[in-house]
Amino acid sequence: MTTIYNAQWIVPVSTEPFAEGGIAVSDSRIVAVSTRETLGQQFPQAEVRDFGPAAIIPGLVNSHSHLELTAMRGFLENEENDFFAWLKKLTIARLERMTADDLNVSAQWGLCEAARAGVTCVADASDAAFESMNALRAVGLRGLVFQESFGPDPRLAQENFAKLQTKITRLRELETALVKCGVSPHAPYTVCGPQLEMIAQFTLAEELPLMMHAAETLMEVALLREGSGALADGLKNRGIDWQTPGLSTIQYLKQRGILATRPLLAHCIHVDGADIETLGETGSKIAHCPKSNSKLSHGVAPLPKFLKQGIATGLGSDSVASNNVCDLFEEARYALLLARSGSAWKNPDTVLSVHDVLQLATRGGATALGMSEHVGALREGMQADFAIVSLNGVHQIPVYDPVSALIFSSSARDVVLTVVAGREVYRDGRVTNVDEDRLRARMKEISEKLSA
Repeated sequence: MTTIYNAQWIVPVSTEPFAEGGIAVSDSRIVAVSTRETLGQQFPQAEVRDFGPAAIIPGLVNSHSHLELTAMRGFLENEENDFFAWLKKLTIARLERMTADDLNVSAQWGLCEAARAGVTCVADASDAAFESMNALRAVGLRGLVFQESFGPDPRLAQENFAKLQTKITRLRELETALVKCGVSPHAPYTVCGPQLEMIAQFTLAEELPLMMHAAETLMEVALLREGSGALADGLKNRGIDWQTPGLSTIQYLKQRGILATRPLLAHCIHVDGADIETLGETGSKIAHCPKSNSKLSHGVAPLPKFLKQGIATGLGSDSVASNNVCDLFEEARYALLLARSGSAWKNPDTVLSVHDVLQLATRGGATALGMSEHVGALREGMQADFAIVSLNGVHQIPVYDPVSALIFSSSARDVVLTVVAGREVYRDGRVTNVDEDRLRARMKEISEKLSA
């Protein structure tokens, strides 16, 4: 059966927005994008749902999240000015106080927030990938879950790599048409060089996607270039023999074979011109997380330079432990304003537009995840992943341009419908596939446990 979704504005992203149109959906795919009149003539027997003063947009793609940490929203605020302490408190709380079911509930709650925000696809980095994949399957979103791997001690590299292989074998049994797995060597300071090389070779042999945190902090820069700073001291205190490469993060990852996998790299704040050129040459992708970067005082990534270099770039919320909300409209707005404040007065050619950042939140993210043939735009033959955003709020009217209204005036709270592969996962103010009341009660229990 075909269903037609109509609205005042259609924003395909791959083409210009137009007024008074709709999309026709059959099973999991978009079968037409056109005006109301044309769709009515083409599909006279279709069910028609009219959303009036709203915009139909491609589903938003969150290119970097940590769903298992949703329960830590607001939990680490006192440590946000000391990233080392922040990481330590997060790790201890997660390992010592959260059960597997807690992690699954936390991930499901994060996905409920995503569905309510018009997000149809997530790229999730997780040390609890089994729980995150099951959460994705339960809520009904599309996603890539990257199983994290840790191990800064080269003496344990083979053992840690073997553990990763075992986990990936298990995760592949959970894969569906919507949910896939990948690998994530966590960061240059938490995974030793030999382990990085083994993971890179494994990824290429098994044709798995790879994601990694990279060039995120000045501590990381000091460790890799000079072998100094808090991270270097921490490794030394643990008796770990760290060999300083004397390179930038990007050049180090190239040396260790990671860039040969065409990875998705989160953050990339502390990069220079040569690094950006290397990222472009190797086909690496970037998950840009401006709000998390700012909240943790890590710096500002050179987004306009990424785009000028032609690097596939998406927007990421990061965890709500370092952002507090999963709202890609807010993320896009902040990315735009931050880029303009940093570059507009220096070079007008690098000034970004509302269309640029909407691209990042949709098609850009899909491209960064290798999914652009299927999602990220409203086009005949693509997967029916889309969201409908009300433009009827007091904070939005009047609407002269739908994209400007979406980026500058709208938020996750304006989303009224989210559809993944033709299935309505959020409608009428409720996530359809899970019991939100049960999850809310469990989240309260988990928060009490964490704060005890």
